[in-house]
Amino acid sequence: MPSVNSNYQIVAFCCQYCAYAAADLAGGLRLQYPPQVKIIQIPCTGKMDILYALQCFEKGVDAVIVAGCMPGDCHFLEGNYNAIRRVERVKDLLRTIGLEPERIKMYHISSSMASQFVSAIEEMLTMVEKLGPNPLRSIDKAKQKEAISKGAG
Repeated sequence: MPSVNSNYQIVAFCCQYCAYAAADLAGGLRLQYPPQVKIIQIPCTGKMDILYALQCFEKGVDAVIVAGCMPGDCHFLEGNYNAIRRVERVKDLLRTIGLEPERIKMYHISSSMASQFVSAIEEMLTMVEKLGPNPLRSIDKAKQKEAISKGAG
């Protein structure tokens, strides 16, 4: 496992049938991946709304992973194809606001691909280490301090 700054934050939206099952299998096999990753189980990656990803970035998350079924193997028929389009839209929006589009990526991981799940996380963490922290995180902390000082005064 690469040594990565523990201050980085990654959110992984995982399909319950495939990627989440792969994450669970990785745990069962005692495959280690960095603890900075917060996994959110969703019924299908097609359910992942653009706003979910944008809110993550707004809150200071450094990267977002969308991990779902293999192409053509979605339990909801076309959910993963919808997710691909949404991830591309988020990339366009990130470019527009000045963030790197590499901060979000779609992975196709079946339920038996535990080592590929771990590799995907390590790949994203390595990418985040190269890009640095989300610049919106410092803005969010400044707003928090301002709200605290207003509330105390």
